[in-house]
Amino acid sequence: MGLFKNFVSQTRKPEGFLGKMMVNGMNSGHAKMADWGLSHISSVVPEEIVELGCGGGRNAGELLNRYPGAKVTAIDYSDVSVRIATDYNKAMIDAGRCRIQQGDVSALNLPKEQYDLATAFETIYFWPGLERCFEQVANVLKPGGLFLIVCESDGTDEAGLKYEKIIDGMKCHTVPEIEAALKAAGFSSVKSDHHETKPWIAVTARK
Repeated sequence: MGLFKNFVSQTRKPEGFLGKMMVNGMNSGHAKMADWGLSHISSVVPEEIVELGCGGGRNAGELLNRYPGAKVTAIDYSDVSVRIATDYNKAMIDAGRCRIQQGDVSALNLPKEQYDLATAFETIYFWPGLERCFEQVANVLKPGGLFLIVCESDGTDEAGLKYEKIIDGMKCHTVPEIEAALKAAGFSSVKSDHHETKPWIAVTARK
């Protein structure tokens, strides 16, 4: 259990060799779920996107592909994730369309009202206080900007609750908890969807 716990705990803040293994696995392991989540915002045409908790950078790259007129700023508080995401998106960084930087979602050091779209894939489990962090997201979104949250766990599934007990600081939130925190943080038009056969959830909210 010791090695297993050490490995799965890398989902919180990847570090060292195990962290590098975890981040590389995230890019492929979460792709189908992330793409399902992205299907909920197919009608938007953002110019500036912020990807919060970017992990290995795969989803930042997918956003750049789906929105060829957009620029993406990707944030993660793990330096391992930042390095891997930078390598993954090197071509787009060199082209001036992508920026990867270390940061903390509870204290975002980003321009206010800069972004049309904010995304958070498989990351809010570790955010230190949903309402406070959601307020930070609202601050950097333009009026009318959209926030997309995608999670593999709906807060009630057996697998999610198992990992919640193993990984320190992890909290699998239910849809009502997420929706309440979004509204308390000033978001409106909050909508949610649950995958037909999996505990995946996608929540969107307008500033």
